[in-house]
Amino acid sequence: MKKRITIEKAFIKENELILEGKFPVALAELSAVGRILVDSDQLAFIYLTEMNNEYTYIELPEEIWPEIKKALDAEYPVYAAGGGERLLLDQFHNELSYLIENIKGNSNYGAVMVEKVENVF
Repeated sequence: MKKRITIEKAFIKENELILEGKFPVALAELSAVGRILVDSDQLAFIYLTEMNNEYTYIELPEEIWPEIKKALDAEYPVYAAGGGERLLLDQFHNELSYLIENIKGNSNYGAVMVEKVENVF
């Protein structure tokens, strides 16, 4: 079973984007996969991490997209944070930028997802 962690808070601090959530495992046990998926039904991006050959999804809901946009524009590194630990989300900018460009004007992602992405990014 895949674990799904929703990021509850995003903020920029010292030229880094920090994504905070309640992680059921220690971040030191997770490995950043460097891939992002789209969940059009939940209006979210999903960053993949892995532990013991199983994925843990880090959900990036639309409420935090404005902060993500600022970090993309400034090319700040992105970290998941919780329990006093941090995990660098490798390839975040490349993956998300690719998806954003692919989503714009692409009805395969659903009209609502396309509209939300176009409005923020």
